[in-house]
Amino acid sequence: MRQIVLDTETTGLNPRTGDRIIEIGCVELANRRLTGNNLHLYINPERDSDPGALAVHGLTTEFLSDKPKFAQIADELRDYLSGAELIIHNAPFDLGFLEAEFALLGLPAFREHYTGVIDTLVQAKTIFPGKRNSLDALCDRFGINNSHRTLHGALLDAELLADVYLAMTRGQESLVIDTSADTPAASEALAAGGMVSFESMTLPVVCAEAEELSAHEAVLNEIDKAIKGTCLWRSEPVPASEAGGETAVVQVA
Repeated sequence: MRQIVLDTETTGLNPRTGDRIIEIGCVELANRRLTGNNLHLYINPERDSDPGALAVHGLTTEFLSDKPKFAQIADELRDYLSGAELIIHNAPFDLGFLEAEFALLGLPAFREHYTGVIDTLVQAKTIFPGKRNSLDALCDRFGINNSHRTLHGALLDAELLADVYLAMTRGQESLVIDTSADTPAASEALAAGGMVSFESMTLPVVCAEAEELSAHEAVLNEIDKAIKGTCLWRSEPVPASEAGGETAVVQVA
């Protein structure tokens, strides 16, 4: 699955009153792995930033004056995002600006260029109700270093959000830890959301050494002595077909 973590910086808070996008940062994830195929764009908004917004991002009119206008980067942005799922913190804000920019150019709606949206702010409010769920607060909560974030920056914020999203949604999703180029069939199946066939993989079997087995036996003996019987770890289940439809436990030692 291809996902793009996206963030924008703008001249103000409302595209309906003429505020524009001045920076876009995108971080690519493929099957929950950072690929390094990121996109970072500065944009000349053809207007000044509001003082409040300037204090947040620090991108001056002078700095942006020689940067491309949105019309010049629209195709690159559209091609990069095509077919991906977007991950955005407070998605209505960024999507509202992007829709407005595409509309100003008479282009098809921005929503036609991606497959779906995950709003991490909505996710965070569900997981941590009643708590602060800003990007900084989530970084603190998950132990993600954001000490270098003195000003907001679209690419930096997208990188931090990618780490937050992966931490917030972390879980055992597959027995296959590494689907590298050595197992292309597995990678293609995971990308398509399908099942993985283990027949094409060589899975290592690591057996305990004699010293480890001896230490394990000593621990079991101590447990047996303490309970004056045979501990559970000396037992193994019998298949239901051999136990009359019910799971049975058979002593093995």
